[in-house]
Amino acid sequence: MAFGRRNFLAGALLSGIAACGPSKFKSYTGPRVTRVVVNKGARQMYLFSGKRALKVYPIGLGTYPVGDKEYEGDGKTPEGLYYIDRRNPESRYHLSIGISYPDEQDIARAAEQGLQVGSDIFIHGQGPEGRVLAQRERDWTVGCIAVTDEQAEEIYAMVEDGTPIYITP
Repeated sequence: MAFGRRNFLAGALLSGIAACGPSKFKSYTGPRVTRVVVNKGARQMYLFSGKRALKVYPIGLGTYPVGDKEYEGDGKTPEGLYYIDRRNPESRYHLSIGISYPDEQDIARAAEQGLQVGSDIFIHGQGPEGRVLAQRERDWTVGCIAVTDEQAEEIYAMVEDGTPIYITP
């Protein structure tokens, strides 16, 4: 009798672990990513170590991708030099990596126009909502940089906080 109960409990434990599925948190032991470059026009994001591109990802942008972000709600992805500055492991878009937008220049430019600058610009995955939107439009975010969930997992593991990110037209 004890043998049967032990096998049942062991089986239940293994089933519970298997049901959790693979973790979205990956590890990375390769060369350090020293900068991220986003080419908005080409819809490409590059992870560099020194002069060598380690990875290249196709990306989606804000719904109005041409031009620099000017104010909250304009649907544009910012352009310029920023830094990776935070992470959201509970993002509704699977995983997200924060970009230090807005900087002082962005704030001043919006204020001169009497507008709210906006915030919360991320590199993120799709999650259930984004997968639906990405099937309809390549550029579907409110100004963020979108990749697939699997790519977001790689980027989350590879890119450290403090890494510069250059976003070019």
